[in-house]
Amino acid sequence: MPAHRLSLFTIRHEAVDQPDILTLLEKLDAYQSALYPAECCHFTDLRTVPADELIFLVIRHRDGHAVGCGALWLRQPGEGEMKRIYVEPTCRGSGAADQLMRQLEQQARLAGCQVIRLETGIHQPQAIRLYQRHGYRLCGPFFPYGDDPLSVYMEKMLTD
Repeated sequence: MPAHRLSLFTIRHEAVDQPDILTLLEKLDAYQSALYPAECCHFTDLRTVPADELIFLVIRHRDGHAVGCGALWLRQPGEGEMKRIYVEPTCRGSGAADQLMRQLEQQARLAGCQVIRLETGIHQPQAIRLYQRHGYRLCGPFFPYGDDPLSVYMEKMLTD
């Protein structure tokens, strides 16, 4: 990917409760609601996660518009769960999601995580490929999830 394309975006820590971020998360909810029945949608309101357990990054276009986001929930010492990974359809393929993944993993290492886990859905092959490209492997359900035939569970061990 040419470096100039990444310069179209910045990725940084931001507060979840900003109006444009909440709109972005509503788009993610609508996207997932179109793919899965309500009982299989694991929407997490990140505003309810204790601040000391949450790393939240926002992708902004150079014009300032929020075009993506992702979170790492530090549920237990040494473990993180990726949540709410989303990039606007118009920005997919730009390298923004790859950069977001790298930055979330860097933040996880700084927070002392040895493993990152995530749950995604079977109807999101692009997301599954993104995670596989970054070294995530299939695993079984983890807390707080149970067996769900529409879910895909993945994890990555972080090593130096």
